Amino acid sequence: MPEGDTVWQTAKRLHGALAGRVLTRSDLRIPKYATADLTGRTVLDVTPRGKHLLTRIEGGLTLHSHLRMDGSWKVYAADQRWSGGPAHQIRVILGNADRTAVGYRLPVLELLRTTDEHRAVGRLGPDLLGPDWNAEQALTNLLADPACPLGEALLDQRNLAGIGNVYKSELCFLLGATPWLPVGELPADRAEKLPALAKRLLEANRERPIRATTGHRGQDLFVYGRARRPCLRCRTPIRVADQGDGSRERPTYWCPACQVGPAPAPGTLATQRFRPRTTN
Repeated sequence: MPEGDTVWQTAKRLHGALAGRVLTRSDLRIPKYATADLTGRTVLDVTPRGKHLLTRIEGGLTLHSHLRMDGSWKVYAADQRWSGGPAHQIRVILGNADRTAVGYRLPVLELLRTTDEHRAVGRLGPDLLGPDWNAEQALTNLLADPACPLGEALLDQRNLAGIGNVYKSELCFLLGATPWLPVGELPADRAEKLPALAKRLLEANRERPIRATTGHRGQDLFVYGRARRPCLRCRTPIRVADQGDGSRERPTYWCPACQVGPAPAPGTLATQRFRPRTTN
């Protein structure tokens, strides 16, 4: 699931393949940009901003993309077979003499003037992996709406940028609070360490192929993806339920023994989703 660390890794791969090189192939398979031709222009850099990717191109242009749940960028050598999905899922192709970057299933793709990047990312809070990181501002943002459930506050990219469903569940576990606890009720000592803890988790994983929060090999995550399996601390079965307004799937995992605070009403747990095991 793409979160800030995954996007950082993607930006690093794209930057290494494209930055400083002239585009010899450009294909934006979005009707609005079907006639846009970027060939002959040099890619200046690829920068992550929270969960967003900004590919800056000579001539004052920026290609803005967002992976959301299913999107991905793949980089291929000139003679390598593409394997990121069927051709109809390709949204963009950027290539030079040595490498080709292919964007699959990208739900957000737009070509902007670089001076207009604020239209895409200007509302984001401090980036956990970016040069603009400010722990005090992130905490102020998180506590601005004390009644907001902790899990939803963490997912709100206007508070701090880079956290998705995995880190939301893991952070709530490490803080000992359920994702439904109003953020204003989080004990002050835990609230104060939240921004630094979030940053530490993402920094620790930005170079790793497999995301881990526990520090124990073979047991990568404390709660996420572990529904009905025993908690790694207390052996109580992990629970899962959707969180949010129902506009998208937000499976949320927690330990009812280790984490203090409200949980979904019993009637709502009938909608909880038990999925095949994907991680430990």
